[in-house]
Amino acid sequence: MLKEASAQRIRLVTFMAFVSMPLSGFVTDIYLPSFPAMAKSLLVHERDIQLTLTSYLLSYGISQLFIGNILDSIGRYRPKLLALTLLILSSLLITHTHSVLLICLLRVVQGIAISILVVATRALFVDLYAGDRLKNYLSYFTIVWSCGPILAPFLGGYLEKLFDWQANFYFLAFYAGALLLFEVLYSGESIAEKKKINLRDNLNLYKMMLQNKLFILGILVLGFSYSIVMLFNMTGPFIIENTFHFSSVTIGYCTLILGFSWMIGGFVTKKRMHLDFVPRIIAPVLFQASLIVALIVVSMFQQSLYIMVGFAFFIHIISGVLFTSFFTNSMLFFPKHAGTAGGLMGGMVYIVTSLSNFIVAISGKVTTQNGLAWRYFIFSVLLTLIIMYMWKLQKNNSGQNSSSS
Repeated sequence: MLKEASAQRIRLVTFMAFVSMPLSGFVTDIYLPSFPAMAKSLLVHERDIQLTLTSYLLSYGISQLFIGNILDSIGRYRPKLLALTLLILSSLLITHTHSVLLICLLRVVQGIAISILVVATRALFVDLYAGDRLKNYLSYFTIVWSCGPILAPFLGGYLEKLFDWQANFYFLAFYAGALLLFEVLYSGESIAEKKKINLRDNLNLYKMMLQNKLFILGILVLGFSYSIVMLFNMTGPFIIENTFHFSSVTIGYCTLILGFSWMIGGFVTKKRMHLDFVPRIIAPVLFQASLIVALIVVSMFQQSLYIMVGFAFFIHIISGVLFTSFFTNSMLFFPKHAGTAGGLMGGMVYIVTSLSNFIVAISGKVTTQNGLAWRYFIFSVLLTLIIMYMWKLQKNNSGQNSSSS
């Protein structure tokens, strides 16, 4: 039991838990610059490569709905060992196959494995710490996690140029292998008391949460905000390499820049959390829509890498603002069931994102800056409509509360 371990061992386990956090971002994003190379190597359409990402996101999202309760029942340690082993094996298998269908299936396995690792790592901190010390560690979660999406495509672009697209998955196998070796040598079970799974209570709790309109609308805002970012990740590499004729290294630099834009959006939100709904939410989403309309107009006359990435940088900042704001608000809807609400919210956000990505993948080949801009516009319209409906609901609820009082 880790709770009975020495302070030095617990500090080491805590440090390695933070080291493991960016892994989920690496599994998602490291091979994005290699999309064109994979399509050429496997002799398939670009949408088939995009579906490998959709398969992963859908699996990751659905798994989060159930993993938390399972880990509370059977513990954290052995599932983590199994998850890391599956991640190593699936990554190695991907490097030795020429079947896109098999890659999609292996990405489903990776989605489940990463879901186990993410939930178990979050739970480890709650198991080992409490009070202000726990809050202090939790405050670093988003910052540490964001290192994955920021650094992964940058590293992946160089790995693909120096070796081949398979090098990305060899890196994932090495990363997971190092974590597995540490877990075996130094880690252990962190949960003090395992809980029995009460299926009826869990279903009733989920039902109660799903009946809250504002909570569900908030999840949709989170999903579509993240979908805007993933839209570039899915289509941008093909435009940059096939239309603008830049290398995978340039793709890595572009995704690195846009990764920072997402982080900037988070920092901006922290400074604006005290504002009312209109300046905090409605103003940014309308500004984002205006930027996208401007990108459509500019694309009619001029298309270049610098224009596309420049507009995307500010569009993604707004997505980061909206995501961080609604993530914080959604977690406060059910404070007595924060763990379950967080799992439900995280799972549904990735399900919404994966379905959005699937629609993008089957909507046709995106080869131009203008094609990207119009898909941005569709997501922006959906975001605006959902947010305006939320504003109407909030005004009605506040009006009913004032009249009843």
